Amino acid sequence: MQNRPDLPHSAINPQLVWTGFMAMCVGMFMAILDVQVVATSLPTIQSALDIDPDQMSWIQTAYLIAEVVAIPLTGFLTRFLTMRWLFVTSLTLFVIASAGCATSSSFGGLVSWRVLQGFSGGTLIPSVFSAVFILFPKERQAVATTVAGVLAVLAPTVGPIVGGWLTETYSWHWLFLINVLPGIAAALVALRSLPREDINTSELRNLDGLSLVLMAVSLASLELALKEAPTSGWISVYIVTLLCLSTASGCAFVWRSLHRTRPLVDLDNFRDRNFLTGSILSFVLGIGLFGSVYLMPVFLAFVRGHNALEIGMTMLVTGTAQLVTAPIAVALEKRVDARLLSAAGFTVFAIGIAMSGFQDPRSDYDAMFWPQVVRGAAIMFCLLPPTRLALGRLSPDKVPDASGLFNLMRNLGGAIGIALIDTIIYTRSEPIGRTLLARLQAGDTDAATFIGVPLQAIADHKGALDQKTMAMLDPLLQTAATVQALNEAWIVMAVLTGCAILCLPFARPVAPAE
Repeated sequence: MQNRPDLPHSAINPQLVWTGFMAMCVGMFMAILDVQVVATSLPTIQSALDIDPDQMSWIQTAYLIAEVVAIPLTGFLTRFLTMRWLFVTSLTLFVIASAGCATSSSFGGLVSWRVLQGFSGGTLIPSVFSAVFILFPKERQAVATTVAGVLAVLAPTVGPIVGGWLTETYSWHWLFLINVLPGIAAALVALRSLPREDINTSELRNLDGLSLVLMAVSLASLELALKEAPTSGWISVYIVTLLCLSTASGCAFVWRSLHRTRPLVDLDNFRDRNFLTGSILSFVLGIGLFGSVYLMPVFLAFVRGHNALEIGMTMLVTGTAQLVTAPIAVALEKRVDARLLSAAGFTVFAIGIAMSGFQDPRSDYDAMFWPQVVRGAAIMFCLLPPTRLALGRLSPDKVPDASGLFNLMRNLGGAIGIALIDTIIYTRSEPIGRTLLARLQAGDTDAATFIGVPLQAIADHKGALDQKTMAMLDPLLQTAATVQALNEAWIVMAVLTGCAILCLPFARPVAPAE
């Protein structure tokens, strides 16, 4: 491989390798954390910059679209810039864009900087996972993957508490300014520590511009469609047009990639059964991971009325459980087949998701504790073994492209999962509300208990609810209907997560990491 150090692993200074890798992990953590800390403080930013409520979501959408376009380009950019210069350049641009966001005084300026921030941040995540299999010998890959995996899934967990604390203690500008000093430090450390290689300018001369345009159009239109479909309707002209555009450009991109000697993205990786299986698992993990991190703040904010700081404190349980079980995951990675660990991980993760599908309007920290513990304990087993399954058997020259595709699948799974959740909430809340009202009028005590209506009040009216009583019940009914819709979303996610294990028999056996 041209962009890989010629020295064998044993000849590379292990201390420098670990130092450089940890710097890369810091950059990845910042990129993932940025999405969450900004999400918790959007109302504050909207008020400060006088942004129209209909436009507010573009602060996040601009970042996510740019990120999803950048992720599959990681392989090409690694071959062109080398791993060292790709990371240093991307992190430098990320820091500059963060400072630009913090100094923005208008909506347009903020969105423009968010595009650059998302594109530069999008390459940091797959770069870290490809570095695991390029920089480290096999016996160290399990530990390196664990370090990267812990930070990758810890960032969304601590994001709400960090965002809430920064906004309440300082100002929204610090949501972006916190990236500056750590980013500069990580870039300098990586520049000093990562292996030095020559930039390969021939890759730039062979860049397939048409494939780049087709891929960007396909992914951007898909991301837009998934964002708008729950509110606009899946069969609206706007959404159907976006989906058709995404499909047409995506098919053209795939055809062109498969028929070129040097494609922009090496889709031949999907011919490998283990990579395909690992990518499916990554996609499903995206649904469950991003979906659960999305559902909990929705419930805690709109049903329980908690602020961002309180939400973050509640969600720390998942991160704590994840950190506690990480050493166990590393130990088992060295001894057990990745397929068996993946099956166990996704089974337990599905159970943890399903446990949250039985909440009522009064559920809070205590009711959410054990479901979070179960999910947190399972996350590392849903991330480490599938990563080894997907990337561990590939030749080093294929790893950068494969890592980009592997991480893209997780992000697409998250986008589709959130779109599915929003669709369930928007379409199911109203009919569920009518059903609960009918049960209440029929004197159903279970419905009254779930809604939070005193049983004596129902008994006094004997099913005939007057206008005054209905006015009192309406907010309770709406909240209860929302909670039940959220419960249905949890159950749907649990079923989809559990179905992931069906693809595991198609993968070839993978030796333990040791």
